[in-house]
Parts: sequence; C-alpha cells; structure tokens
Amino acid sequence: MAVSLDMTEMSKLDEIINRGKPLAKGQLLSAQGDQFHSVFAIKTGSVKTYTTSCDGDEQITGFYFPGDLIGLNALDTGFCPDSIKVLETTTVCKLAFEQLDELSTSLPKLRRQILKTMSKEICNEQHMLQLLANNSADERIATFLLRLSNRFKARGFSSLRFRLPMSRNEIGNYLGLTVETVSRVFTRMQKNQLIQVDNKEIEILQIKDLQSLASC
Repeated sequence: MAVSLDMTEMSKLDEIINRGKPLAKGQLLSAQGDQFHSVFAIKTGSVKTYTTSCDGDEQITGFYFPGDLIGLNALDTGFCPDSIKVLETTTVCKLAFEQLDELSTSLPKLRRQILKTMSKEICNEQHMLQLLANNSADERIATFLLRLSNRFKARGFSSLRFRLPMSRNEIGNYLGLTVETVSRVFTRMQKNQLIQVDNKEIEILQIKDLQSLASC
C-alpha cells in the first residue's frame, strides 16, 4: 500500500528524516517475510513490490514513484507481505513506524491520506482483478499507461510525457501478459499514433483515443 504525499509534505518529511544515500537499481528495501519496522517515503526514483511463490515465481504487485509512502501493508501481520526492490537510482526516507503518530501532528494530511489510501487500495485491487479477468491486452496496457499518466499529473509532472523505469517483462508480469505481447501492443499503439515510444520514454499523443481503448 502506498500513501501519496505532495512535494511540500515530502520536503517537510525530508527535513525530519535524514534520507539515505542513493540506492542502486536492484537493491532491496525489504524482503518478503521480514519483520515490519519501517515504512519508506520515495524521494526520487522508483521501486516495485512483488511476491515470490514457494516455487520461486515472482509476481509484481505494484510500481511506486516520488511522493509514495510504502510498506504499511505489513501492519496487519507484523511481517512484510512482499518485497520492495529499486527499479532505478532512488533515494528514500526510512521512517520507523513509531514515528508516524508523531509526524501526523506536523503533517496533518498524513493520517487522512493513510485512511484515504486504504480505501483507494481496496478499489484498485478490485479494478485490477476485473482488468485481468475481462480485458484484452490492448485494454490492459492502455489502462496501465493512463494510470501512470494520472499519477505523474498528481505529482506536478507531465501527464503526457514520462519515463517507464520498469522493463517490458515487468509490465507483462504485472498485467498478466507475455513480454512479446507487451512489445506487440506498444508497436501497434505507436503505429496507430496513440503513443510515441523511444526506448523507455513514452509520449501520449491521443489521450482521448487511449481512454476509449481503456474503456474509461
């Protein structure tokens, strides 16, 4: 679960908590099964969360970006239900759970955001189940891109031009598609002039058409 903080709140959080050194791609913030002690506020960069089955199969459960506070889904059991891995050079503020109540007095939106996000996560999980069960590959990827667009817009970044820090394989894993299917859909969307793709850089050219494709 992630709580989204605006940049003013992130700056205030950064003043209170010393952020660590930049983390390299592939570094783990926490591992599935670890005892819960801290949450992480992403300052720059991005991370993914994933679970690993008994057979060693990885299932990506989410992607998170600057302004996201992650790790609160361990509150229920006291153990981390998934692993958190860095997707690119990333800086985070590590926050002990005991500090949350104290911080909520200086960050008044924090407690409200936690409750709001819990509700949003329930809706997102239901929407994701519906997406995977009923939607085509084109609809899944269109929805994925639009969700990223909305998240970047909410953080004050461009909603039409952004970078995908995750690989095509990771996108496919998250959406229940093969990497070949993801590549074909991106190629088709580019051919139809819905998007422009330059390696990991994405530009949405026709957002209304993309919304129609995603059935928004």
